[in-house]
Amino acid sequence: MRGRKLEIVNQINEVEPQSEAACHSAKSARFREPSQRRGCCHNDGIPVVPRGGGLMAVGMLPLLLLVLWLLMASARRDPAGDNDGGWQWWGPGVPAAVAEEEHCTVERRTDLSYAEFVQHYAFSRPVILQGLTDNSRFRALCSREKLLASFGDNVVRLSTANTYSYQKVDVLFQEYVEQLLYPQDPTSLGNDTLYFFGDNNFTEWASLFQHYTPPPFVLLGTTPAYSFGIAGTGSGVPFHWHGPGFSEVIYGRKRWFLYPPEKTPEFHPNKTTLAWLQDTYLALTPSARPLECTIQAGEVLYFPDRWWHATLNLDTSVFISTFLS
Repeated sequence: MRGRKLEIVNQINEVEPQSEAACHSAKSARFREPSQRRGCCHNDGIPVVPRGGGLMAVGMLPLLLLVLWLLMASARRDPAGDNDGGWQWWGPGVPAAVAEEEHCTVERRTDLSYAEFVQHYAFSRPVILQGLTDNSRFRALCSREKLLASFGDNVVRLSTANTYSYQKVDVLFQEYVEQLLYPQDPTSLGNDTLYFFGDNNFTEWASLFQHYTPPPFVLLGTTPAYSFGIAGTGSGVPFHWHGPGFSEVIYGRKRWFLYPPEKTPEFHPNKTTLAWLQDTYLALTPSARPLECTIQAGEVLYFPDRWWHATLNLDTSVFISTFLS
C-alpha cells in the first residue's frame, strides 16, 4: 500500500507542473498585451499592467496571482456547485467519468406500496425506488468536509475489490480519503484495489447512521444491517451474490449490472468491473447482457435474494446499503 501511495504522489507531481506552466504562460501573455490607457481592463475584467511596469506592477503581481489561483481552484470544482458534497473534482489531471448505459433496463417506481413491492419485486426482480424517504439530513452529514471533521481519525477497514474480498487493510479514514480515493486504474487487478465498503464499526459511526432513514420495506424473517461506503471513479465490485437488500446513492452515480440466480455471468473473480466492462461486456450479445441501470443520488436499488450483481462507480460515490439477512 505504501508503494501505491508513492505512485499516486508521483502521478500528482507529473500533472501539477504542467498546470502551473500553462497558468504561467497564460499570465505572461496577459502581461505582454498592450493597453491603450493606463490601468485599463480587457474584456475579461483582468487589469492589464501598463508598459514600463515599475513599482505599481510589482505591487499588483501578488494580488493577480491570488486571483488567478482562486479562479483555477473554483474551476476544478464540480459545475453543479455544492450538490456534490465536495467529492467531485474537475479539470486537468482528472479523468472523465465512465459513461452511463444506453438504456436502463431496470424499472423505476415512485410511490410504490408495500403490497406491490412484495407481489411484483421482492422475490422476482430488481426495482429502483424513488421518493420513498427523505435523507437530506444524512446527505448533508456525508459531505467530504463533515465526514473528515467527524471521522477523520477513525480507523476504517478496506477490502480488496474482487469477488471474494479476502484481504483486509486498516487505515485512518482521513488517509483513505486524501491518499487512496483515486480513480480506478483499468490495468489493476481486483486484489490490488482497496475499497471502503462494509466492515463499519457501528459504535463509532452510530452518530451518522442514526440520521439515515432506510426504505420502509422489510421481508419476513430478515433483519436489516447497514453497510456504508465511499469509492473513487471507475471503482466497483465484480460479480457476486448474497441475500436481498437495498442500495442508496448519497453522492455520485453507481452503475449496476444484474443477472438472475439461474444465469451465471461470464467474468473473472479477480478482474475489476471496469476491466469486465471493457473486455467482456461489449462482446456480449443482447440476449446475454445483464439487466443494468445507473443509480443516481437519492435513488434506491432493490435486488432480490441470490441475484448476481456487479457495481461500477461513475463518479466518486458515497453510498449505503441495507442488507436483509
